[in-house]
Amino acid sequence: MNHRKMPIGIQDFETIRTEGFVYVDKTALVYRLASEGTQCFLGRPR
Repeated sequence: MNHRKMPIGIQDFETIRTEGFVYVDKTALVYRLASEGTQCFLGRPR
């Protein structure tokens, strides 16, 4: 099984992409949320 590294604490996009870290592009999801016109709460864990 091939496990990819999680970019915990890494803020540099180039490092994430070039060193094989997991990256999930959520651009389409954010666009859909913004364009639907309904209110949405985006909470994040602390």
